[in-house]
Amino acid sequence: MFRHQCRVLLLVASGLAAGCGGDDGSSTPTGPSGPGSGTSAATITISANGVSPSTAAIPRGSRVTFVNNDAEPHTMSSNPHPIHTDCPPLNMGTLGPGQSRESGILNTARSCGFHDHDDPTNPSLLGTITVQ
Repeated sequence: MFRHQCRVLLLVASGLAAGCGGDDGSSTPTGPSGPGSGTSAATITISANGVSPSTAAIPRGSRVTFVNNDAEPHTMSSNPHPIHTDCPPLNMGTLGPGQSRESGILNTARSCGFHDHDDPTNPSLLGTITVQ
């Protein structure tokens, strides 16, 4: 009986492990830190002048940190506006003045455009993250 219970637990645990992952940004990194392990590989600063840098390249499996150094709140989001579906890990929610937040993990090699949802056509608040 005990062996049967152990096998069932192992099957359930391996099934749960197989279902983990993806690019939805909800994963918590495990294992060593560094590029490719879910750590922040770039920092985008928001100021009254816009975002800096407006482009960044990061390795797959990394995150991006957004820092709001402006006096106004900003809602940084993935393109396209208003549905934000290209790179959901970049949908940061609203960052108040002085706040910072890491994106979800970006696992797929591609270019991810981003913008401020509350000011989507302002060219100084547009940028691109290239996941390599």
